Amino acid sequence: MDRLWATWRMPYIESVKDEGDGCIFCDKPAEGKDEENYILHRGSKTFVIVNAFPYNPGHVMIAPYRHLGSFEELDEEEQRETMSLLALCEKVVRETFHPEGINVGVNLGRAAGAGVLGHLHMHLVPRWMGDTNFMPLFGNARVIPLGVQETSQRLRKVFDSYRS
Repeated sequence: MDRLWATWRMPYIESVKDEGDGCIFCDKPAEGKDEENYILHRGSKTFVIVNAFPYNPGHVMIAPYRHLGSFEELDEEEQRETMSLLALCEKVVRETFHPEGINVGVNLGRAAGAGVLGHLHMHLVPRWMGDTNFMPLFGNARVIPLGVQETSQRLRKVFDSYRS
């Protein structure tokens, strides 16, 4: 293979900002464009957003509204709501995509792989047997079988059913 076109990657490259240029976890909720920004659920202290550059379809993130860098900075209500939303996300992702497993993770600091420094957020990534193929090993690329917009629409329907 001479070329692997990954045209979806350019928006990610262009979105990478210097640390002082803002924070998606502060900026996106403040815009009030939840559907456009893939915000699926708003709690009183935290919210759920679809990862625009996912590892797999259904990859969501949970973040507090406050710009905090660690769990120890969360107040008790933020801690409780974060864990409640994690449980809700697990339920919604299972119901929507029927994964065979789920990874939950947090990257605190640049050395730990944090893509957004200084704003705590948790990742929930659905997994299936065989979802990683040769592409990450040989092509340094992941194959994502469902677009972010459709992923968001599918998840939103299920989230909305729990609001009623």
